[in-house]
Amino acid sequence: MFRRTPSPLNRSSWRRTAPPAAVLALVLAATACSPVESNDEQTGGDQTSSSQDVFGDAADAAQVKPGGTLTVALSADPDKLDPSLSRSLYSRYVFHTMCEKLYDLGPDAKIVPQLATALPTIAADGLSLTIPLREGAKFADGGTMDSAAVKGSIERGLTLAGSGRKSELGPITGIETPDAKTVVIKLSKPFAPLTAALADRAGMVLSPAAVAKLGANFSTAPACVGPFKFASRVAQNSIKVVKDPLYYDAAKVHLDAIEYRIITDSSIRSANLRSGDAQIADSLSTQDAPELQKDDTLSVLQSQSLGYQGLTVNVGNAEGIGKPVKQLDTPIAKDPRVRQALEASIDRESLVKTIFNGLNTVACSPISPKSEFTSEPAQVCPAHDPNKAKELLTQAGVTTPYKVEMITSNNPDSLRLAQALQAMVKEGGFDLVIKPVEYASLLDQQDRGDFELLQLGWSGRVDPDANIFNFVGSEGSQNVAGYNSPEVDKLLTDARQATDQAQRVKLYGDVVTKLQQDDPLIYLYRQRNLTGVSKKVLGVQTYPDGVIRTAFAGFAK
Repeated sequence: MFRRTPSPLNRSSWRRTAPPAAVLALVLAATACSPVESNDEQTGGDQTSSSQDVFGDAADAAQVKPGGTLTVALSADPDKLDPSLSRSLYSRYVFHTMCEKLYDLGPDAKIVPQLATALPTIAADGLSLTIPLREGAKFADGGTMDSAAVKGSIERGLTLAGSGRKSELGPITGIETPDAKTVVIKLSKPFAPLTAALADRAGMVLSPAAVAKLGANFSTAPACVGPFKFASRVAQNSIKVVKDPLYYDAAKVHLDAIEYRIITDSSIRSANLRSGDAQIADSLSTQDAPELQKDDTLSVLQSQSLGYQGLTVNVGNAEGIGKPVKQLDTPIAKDPRVRQALEASIDRESLVKTIFNGLNTVACSPISPKSEFTSEPAQVCPAHDPNKAKELLTQAGVTTPYKVEMITSNNPDSLRLAQALQAMVKEGGFDLVIKPVEYASLLDQQDRGDFELLQLGWSGRVDPDANIFNFVGSEGSQNVAGYNSPEVDKLLTDARQATDQAQRVKLYGDVVTKLQQDDPLIYLYRQRNLTGVSKKVLGVQTYPDGVIRTAFAGFAK
């Protein structure tokens, strides 16, 4: 994991804002003081300090017994189990077990081959990438993975209606398959983030037979290459995968099955972990994690996320994502001063210290301070200043208190964050109305543009392009804000095409500066990935990308 000292943040001290902090404390006292969970990424079993990374260790085959079903308590129901259409972090947990990618990430956030056998060979002009493929890998339905399957999977990500991968894959003009074990991707322009994109859902290889049979309904019976294969799903309840005997490295797979159970309340997930009804629990509460660390039957895996939690303002998503943007006729959509006022009303440091037990960190941009692409401009943080917020609203001609409706997930922790924000922004002149909805419905509602303000996050990717372009680029496949800035588009495009890292760092700093002027997305904090694991299970790992890796885990002898 990349480590750099973050630049000093330009924000007022939370201690100088006693009135809103006092209001916030009252809200938390009334709501049992439990934090929001993450929504939409060293040494294993030892208990450590609350800020030390614990990724977990690979299982020693001599210490693991074969068989058994591992139960994972998930904080939300994954969306579609289709790599082209999926949007949530929770689906990535399941994909890890059954849909391998061309590339993966290691614990140091470095890209490593998975279904490819080496990193791409990039032409001198940057317009083609040659990828060598693993031979002999089988899909869960018996088909052979080859270059034609890779070509079909990438092309599907580029062309399928509603695909979330199109803008991640960049300016691909064609895919050649000179032989069964080689893929050559052709580009109209150099595209620096492509290898990183192929280390996530865009690089998952789907069974051509399953795609031909199911089409856009692939998620009902997904078939890929993986240690496990899809078995069943009960909506809002559970997902089950079973060991795939056709997997090329099946000897390293110890479990018979993995069952994901949907338990949205963090306290109930922790209780299931303590009782043994679940062996893994994701998105632990930052209030519960310290106590769970003291339990000698449990381990808490943790890493600082590459992503963020934030507030998305609907500025131009009038007819749904993918449709032409249209300026909405509301003050918060039309006037950036209203959005700047909302940001100035929020005391991020107080939120992090009071709600999250100091485990999460303040975030004011989509670029993690631990990223190799960080810079001082990328970490500048607008000051918390309620008086300035009121002045901005006055300049915008807005009558206070200004009412704004915010949709958020209806789990208890998300609601507690929403209530804390509600109390906090009141001093800045806002009347925040909370509209809780079920997580899957929230994803659908945001795509339709049926919201004014949205609280949601992103688990993060190693290349900053995947944390920015999709969400604020005018062609971004997840630009639910309907934001359209030619200046930001040019900066992002230049950063995609740049081959010099220093140039990309400078461009992303410029992007952050412009985004903080327009505020289509107000970044709040960077969550810590906290995963509870029973010590009866070995080999569970969680890296900075937030994905819980269970495929090669097993029960201890």
